[in-house]
Amino acid sequence: LDTDINKLPKCITESEDIQGAEAEMIFRFNKAIIDATAPYCVAYKPNLAFYESRGIDGMIAFENTIKYLHSHYPNHFIIADAKRGDIGNTSKMYAQTFFEEYNIDSVTVAPYMGEDSVKPFLEYDGKWVILLALTSNKGSHDFQLTEDKEGERLFEKVLKKSQEWGNDENMMYVVGATQGKMFEDIRKVAP
Repeated sequence: LDTDINKLPKCITESEDIQGAEAEMIFRFNKAIIDATAPYCVAYKPNLAFYESRGIDGMIAFENTIKYLHSHYPNHFIIADAKRGDIGNTSKMYAQTFFEEYNIDSVTVAPYMGEDSVKPFLEYDGKWVILLALTSNKGSHDFQLTEDKEGERLFEKVLKKSQEWGNDENMMYVVGATQGKMFEDIRKVAP
């Protein structure tokens, strides 16, 4: 649910009962997408940047979307695509926000600040951390595929080290679909 208000259809943006209320426009679009796709999917992944960029209206739309999912589709998995990761206390507040305030099932987390930036998310029973490992963007090659003197790539180090922090009951990984040729290598490290 990467809802870009600039790309919403006119049937929503020009609806007389909305009259420019961004939060309601975003929510109505999300609701229509959710209702149309719910029978065919198992999860929804709102990308926080699209909501945060709209200020309070965006966050109201995010909250309303999450509430709608919980009340109408409680068996669907919700992933907050937030890519958070910061020093311990800040990560603790991020985890509290997503897992307690919004009751999200999982959140994407950037592991590059180390264990103390990830652990606060892993402390919640029944919740999941989805660590960035090998992303699909072009720039992923700048760091994630760099090799050390033994030939081990950075993303492989992330996969190995992070398995010391969590387990297959609370941690998954982001592996971009454009990295298909790497799946075999990834499964060797993180079966």
